[in-house]
Amino acid sequence: MNSEITAQLKEKYEAIGQGLETHLEGLLHSKPITYWDYIHTDALLGLQIQRTTLPDEMVFIGYHQINELIFKMILWEIKQVAECEKLSTVFFEEKIMRISRYFDMLTTSFNIMREGMDVEQYNKFRHTLTPASGFQSAQYRLIEFASTELINLIDIRFRASIDRNTPFEHAFEHLYWQAAGKDYKTGKKSILLKNFENRYKEEFITFMKVYNTKNLWSRFKELPKADQKDEDLVKAMRHFDYTVNIKWVMAHYNAAKHYILGKDGDGEATGGSDWQKYMLPKYQKRIFFPELWSEKEIQEWGTNI
Repeated sequence: MNSEITAQLKEKYEAIGQGLETHLEGLLHSKPITYWDYIHTDALLGLQIQRTTLPDEMVFIGYHQINELIFKMILWEIKQVAECEKLSTVFFEEKIMRISRYFDMLTTSFNIMREGMDVEQYNKFRHTLTPASGFQSAQYRLIEFASTELINLIDIRFRASIDRNTPFEHAFEHLYWQAAGKDYKTGKKSILLKNFENRYKEEFITFMKVYNTKNLWSRFKELPKADQKDEDLVKAMRHFDYTVNIKWVMAHYNAAKHYILGKDGDGEATGGSDWQKYMLPKYQKRIFFPELWSEKEIQEWGTNI
């Protein structure tokens, strides 16, 4: 067994023009791995930096950082589907359900904030966050771009005038979430949206182009017609769509309502968005896989909750 492993290691390093002996010698001077070094525990636990002295701000920061880590894992799973050369219904369903379980966890986790963060404290430290907002989660926008065709993320008011020949920059200006960062009377962008675009617009445009033909829905349509009717896969995709665009959104909305519209809240989001209309699924009409839903289900999207 030892000679077999040695031969495999030699083959591995020779394939990249390296000598096995050099790497074995390096092992003589390396230290054993520990859990805290592997996970980078100290670095991770040093990232929760409060802006105020209010204790429950730590809950808020930690919770959102956990969300971003989960978003990273979701994008990791989507990437595997996007780049899979021989896509099967079994592999596709497995990845979709992994993603859905992450969002199921995110949906139920809102109770951590709702029940675990003092309302009075929140409505004090939240003012130090202005004009920042969870709206500015870039990873969440990447998940949207990677999940569906761009037309399904366009503000429903403009979809009829946008098609595949529309420049990405123009489509970007008409994404559904743009409405949350603009004055609906003047069309002027808020500082919330300006900051977000200054930081991420170029990255978003590039990502949109890359995933234009390999998002989850595009990859689904590449499957043989028979596979596109696979009951387990269709069920998994509907579950993912409903979980992300209704259940998770509503859990977020209800948590926001609890704090912003509570007795100590002022009704205003930190970023200044019209958050009640922006967040509700019935206004967004954001559906990743509309062809998998009936006309009646689409018309009633987000109304029976």
